[in-house]
Formats: sequence, structure tokens, C-alpha cells
Amino acid sequence: MNEVRPKKYLGQHFLCDDSIAQHIVESLQTPNPNVLEIGPGMGVLTQFLVKKENIRFQVVEIDDESVAYLQQHFPELRERIWAKDFLKLKLDELFDEPLSIIGNFPYNISSQILFKILEHKDLVTETVGMFQKEVAERIASQPGKKMYGILSVLLQAFFDIEYLFTVHENSFNPPPKVKSAVIRMVRNPEKRLHCDEHLFKQVVKTAFNQRRKTLRNSLKPFDFQVGFQENTLLSMRPEQLSVAQFEEICSQIIPK
Repeated sequence: MNEVRPKKYLGQHFLCDDSIAQHIVESLQTPNPNVLEIGPGMGVLTQFLVKKENIRFQVVEIDDESVAYLQQHFPELRERIWAKDFLKLKLDELFDEPLSIIGNFPYNISSQILFKILEHKDLVTETVGMFQKEVAERIASQPGKKMYGILSVLLQAFFDIEYLFTVHENSFNPPPKVKSAVIRMVRNPEKRLHCDEHLFKQVVKTAFNQRRKTLRNSLKPFDFQVGFQENTLLSMRPEQLSVAQFEEICSQIIPK
């Protein structure tokens, strides 16, 4: 069959530079037995991934036209193509060993993909992915930077994140209206937070939703242990705090 027609409703922008595709694949570092590619499209990454030895490589693709293309051009993958929505895949039922995820992620669901990876943080120990440049910068941003926000804190609590390289619009068909970037996320040694994880997410989201306020003002809905209201951390704004400092604040909240 001929090339797949990019579909706007699926956020498809097909990478068409083989050298960049090879660089992305070579950025996988963790020797995980399982590798899952999200949204392979016409297989620009797939062509390099199928050659990797000692991995069980599978793909998940929601677009029927792309699935047919992959089945024709990569016959060895026919039994390893999940014609499904990644966001609905039950990863912990499909995989029982550490998993690496790779892909040129559709920009319209990239945050949802990241939150799903975060939900399965003890299974997905490495992610190498293409994102909108602004999103990639936000994920990798450090405290004190303007881009530092909810995604930065929640992901960096469990992953070491590295901004790898920027990709120009002309490397895609059709070209997106923004630049793109590739990042790598590798699971860090933290097994669990030093506070309740659900509360941690609540505090981070509440703080950054009023990021111009100090934490003393934005976190008024929470009750703190006696004396902690005077702690200097609460006089800071959320973008100034590290993951560990957010954990410290959470550990001082009285459960309701």
C-alpha cells in the first residue's frame, strides 16, 4: 500500500528523517526485555527497533490505516501489533517485566501518556519520546526556572529526566507549527515518596494552579502541624521548591 495519510484528529505528524529516528532509538539505554512503541505510524522508528537484539518488541497503534501499513511492511511484527488506544491498554496485565516505552507521541495526548506512565512507574522504567518542545522543556525543567511546573515535579519525583535534542518542524510530514524535542526519562531509585502520594499530587497541583502566590496563601485549604505555618518553605512560590521540599511540606499536613 502507499504511504499513510496523516490524520489531524489523531495529531499525526510523521517523522521523515531517518537519521533523527535512528538517534531516538539509540537513546534507549536500559536493557529492558520489553520495548513498546507508541504510535509507530509508517514505522520510521520501527525499522530500527526491529533490528535490536535481545528485546521483545511490540507496537500499539490506534490508526487502522497505519496498522495495515505496518502489517504489510513489517510482516515479522504481525503478531506484535496492538491495534488499540495506548491510554486504554492494561500495561500491568500485558507485561510482567520492566518495560521501555518509545515513540513520537501525538502532541494532543502527550500529557495523558505521561500520566499513564507515571501510574505504571514501577513497570515502565524508561521512556524515550518526542514531544512538543515546550512540553519537553517543562518536563525537564529544574526549580527556579519559569517552565518548572506540575509535570516537572510529579515526574521528577520518580524519574531522572534528560532533554536530549531539538527537532525542526521540517523533519515531519506535515510540519507541525512548533518545534519538537526528544527527552529520556529513567526510573530513579525512589520506591515511594516520604509522604502520601495522593496528597503530594494534590499539593503540587494546588500550589501551581496559583503559582504567583506564596505557598502559605495557596495551600490555605490544608491544615498543618502546629508550628509549621511559620516554616520558611511556605513563604516561597511553588517554582522555587524541589521535589524533596514538596515532600517535606506534605509530611506536615494533617490528614482529613
